[in-house]
Amino acid sequence: MKPDKVLAMVGMAARAGAVVSGEFSTERAVKSGKAHLVIAAVDASENTKKHFSDMCAYRKVAYYEYAQKEQLGGCIGKEYRASLAITDGQLSQAVIKRLKEFEQRNHGGNQ
Repeated sequence: MKPDKVLAMVGMAARAGAVVSGEFSTERAVKSGKAHLVIAAVDASENTKKHFSDMCAYRKVAYYEYAQKEQLGGCIGKEYRASLAITDGQLSQAVIKRLKEFEQRNHGGNQ
């Protein structure tokens, strides 16, 4: 399996202390204005994905669905995570750039 640039960037953000994960912490970061990007796992429940999609749209926070829960958690040193938020503006822009590259390679992806 080739290295995943998106997950590598999320891991870097986590090591920099700029990631909160888990549904409660992610929601709190969005509502407090600290989240710049929210990523939900593609295998998260439809309810979870809709909840974060709607919340991020309302609060104008970038939202993507990417990777499985185990991959999302693994890149930040956790077992699995259905959602996470990146709280650093520059790091979130770097991750968004990688997500957009991934979407372009995969014909539109799944935002």
